[in-house]
Amino acid sequence: MSAFPEKAKVVIVGLGGIVGASVAHHLIENGWDDIVGIDKSGIPTDIGSTAHASDFCYATSHDLLSCWTTMYSMDFYEKMGHYSRIGGLEVARVGDDERMAELRRRVDSGRAFGTNVRIISAAEAKEKFPLLEEDQIQGAMWDPDAGLVVPRSQTVAGKLVDAAEKAGKLRAFANTPALDLISENGSVTGVKTHRGTIMADHVVVCAGLWGRLIADMAGEDLPVMPVDHPLTFFGPYTEFEGTGLEIGRPLLRDQGNSAYLRDTGDPKTTEGGQIEWGYYYEKEPRMVHPRDILEKGQARLGPSMRDLVLEDVIEPLERAMELTPILGELGFNESHSFNGLLQTTTDGGPSMGESRKLRGLWYAVAIWVKDGPGMGKLIADWMTYGRTEIDHHGIDYARFNDFQLEEKFIEDRCWETAKKIYNPPVHPREPFSKGRGIRRSPFYDREVELGGYFMELGGWERAHGYAANEHLLEKYADQVPLRENEWDNRHFWRVSNAEQLEMSADCGIINLSHFHITDIEGPDHVALMEWLCAAKIGGDGTVGKGIYTHMLDDEGNVRADFTVFRMEDRCRLVNGADAGPRDLTYMRRVAQDRGLDVTITDVTEDYTTIGIWGPNARENLKKIVADPDALDKENFPFAAIRPVEIAGKTVTAFRISYVGEQGWELHMRYEDGLAVWDALRAAGVMAVGVETYANSRRLEKSLRLQNADLHTQYNLYEADLARPKVKEADFRGKDKHLEYRARDHQPAMLCTLVMTDNVDSTGVARYPVGTLPVLDPETGETLIDALGRRSYATSIAFGPSIGKNIALAYLPWDYCQQGRKLNVTYFDEVYEVEVAGIGYAPLYDPENLKPRS
Repeated sequence: MSAFPEKAKVVIVGLGGIVGASVAHHLIENGWDDIVGIDKSGIPTDIGSTAHASDFCYATSHDLLSCWTTMYSMDFYEKMGHYSRIGGLEVARVGDDERMAELRRRVDSGRAFGTNVRIISAAEAKEKFPLLEEDQIQGAMWDPDAGLVVPRSQTVAGKLVDAAEKAGKLRAFANTPALDLISENGSVTGVKTHRGTIMADHVVVCAGLWGRLIADMAGEDLPVMPVDHPLTFFGPYTEFEGTGLEIGRPLLRDQGNSAYLRDTGDPKTTEGGQIEWGYYYEKEPRMVHPRDILEKGQARLGPSMRDLVLEDVIEPLERAMELTPILGELGFNESHSFNGLLQTTTDGGPSMGESRKLRGLWYAVAIWVKDGPGMGKLIADWMTYGRTEIDHHGIDYARFNDFQLEEKFIEDRCWETAKKIYNPPVHPREPFSKGRGIRRSPFYDREVELGGYFMELGGWERAHGYAANEHLLEKYADQVPLRENEWDNRHFWRVSNAEQLEMSADCGIINLSHFHITDIEGPDHVALMEWLCAAKIGGDGTVGKGIYTHMLDDEGNVRADFTVFRMEDRCRLVNGADAGPRDLTYMRRVAQDRGLDVTITDVTEDYTTIGIWGPNARENLKKIVADPDALDKENFPFAAIRPVEIAGKTVTAFRISYVGEQGWELHMRYEDGLAVWDALRAAGVMAVGVETYANSRRLEKSLRLQNADLHTQYNLYEADLARPKVKEADFRGKDKHLEYRARDHQPAMLCTLVMTDNVDSTGVARYPVGTLPVLDPETGETLIDALGRRSYATSIAFGPSIGKNIALAYLPWDYCQQGRKLNVTYFDEVYEVEVAGIGYAPLYDPENLKPRS
């Protein structure tokens, strides 16, 4: 082993696992060198998850990024000669209709995101996997690309490290744990080990199960938890003796039983001659904080391989024997069976990206083998280019609020996600039961009294509708359909559609306390916002106005959207609850990188917001403001910001509408919120749930949602949000923005689609949620634009004012024709849709006369 270096460009902590090795490989592929990798044990690892992982890959996720990273990883392993693309089944048992429906939904996601999954019959499943009992299942999903990393992902990690060392780009040091991080002026500068301290420009934490311990050295935490995963082995199984195969039959997932099964091939191969049966605890997940994981030598098999008591899994194992009787015919290999530690996370996504506390410190933690190389590429590209080819908002470590990184919250949420790793199917609107009640509006108790139906976003409890308004269901019975299908109706309250209709007939207030609010102050605050925003921020003409604008990335694609209040002494950025923390961190980094003198403060919990909208909004608001005439149209222009007084409280009124009606956002100090709410209610104004604002009316008004309809794979022109003129001042992404502007047309446009017939094959009217691929009716194939981007519904909701299901979707230019008929699939059933609008095209009040009235 060479002498331990004193300096490197990059230090990778946890080089021995598939993630660390993949990060090293992709950094080198991007031109990096002078990389040092360390690991607390062997390289490749003999103690981490990579050392015991089942190593199989399925591309069956419901989000684009996960499908992308898995498919990339499959191809990566295959190009290295270490992937057996043997295929995989997911079965639905007789009587488990929910699981069968979930398989059909996965086929929708597969079409949307480019996987090749399809539904097959029980007989076809039996043909592909003779060990299962055909009469136990009603059907299955087949993933032809599923397979196994062979002989082990551990082997791949070793080969990647060896190649990087031979290229002279990497130096690897096993048995060298990180003892501490060295930092200076808010940046990481090195890593302390027992071999010595190595200074570095960048440190990448790929320490897997131990990632939180490294993060603690930086004074922060990662929202992940190691959790037990029983792996049991039965044998001897000699079906593939003499073949040399690592696996002989397709993979089998029985997720309704929270389990999977595979053979281990020829008895002479790595772990051959057995049947492996794995399970995920559904009722009482067994989590362990990394500080409590045993060290090497303390555990029978290894730190990440904890002892298993068969009795703990006997009930699901007996169910597995019903499906695959061979498990009961073979002997149980007790000495080889164990609880393998893997990681679950608070929101289903890993912790990736730069530290919130130390610049130059990067994380790639809570990544499974199926995504290792793909996530490694994302981190390497992110570090190299500042962006990734796939939008990464869902994995960015900066997405979390401070409270989401507290130990109790992490434990509670991880416990809940651990219970649902395989079963039950998770609804797109699925709420968490733990980690609730953290943030409540000042009028929360009033909403409880109204019978609020609460969901949570960014820690805020938000009522989507109110039981007190259910009398409106009789009034609007002909416009508010019953949702007969349970899945369509789950976590939805019908009263919210009636509330929307009543608001449009009269007036309503909506709790908008979830807004993330940031103040940007200091000598350079305008310069920072001018550089970050596509819209003009500077100049005297913008003071006292609210400016809807976007941040672009260096490719001119949409990174963020929000409203900027241009005040005399500051800019106040009003953002979405989920996007706000990430944008806050980004602004601070940009200000630092550009050497700007600014102070950026999260004031979210200092303020609260109430929206008042409807044709009678002005009339009702006049009843309670100190100067009613100030609200007159000629005195209060659209998009203007003015101070008003309500119930003796100073309120910042912003004349704007996200619900397509006349009205204002009312912004005030948190402690003043209850008095203002009570004054509005005393004036007879109805409370309306946030469902109208967030979904139904938003879609009727063709309004875009960040991280759903807007992201870094599309530009502002494709989203039809570009301003008529490009401002003179320079801004991030401007060159690319001008390049896109000069095109004859864009490769794709965000279009409004309406379902022309929503009745399924059983005669039930459907109200879709989730991901629906958009297909060419003639070919049955998903639409793909000239840049290879696939078409799917980015948002969808039923619009009670229009009376139809409405979706937004990016369509290739050749399909951007109003009135064109296309298809979508929902639960693997085809429905016709019509292109109702190209670009921004409101179906409700298309001329936007109501908000300006």
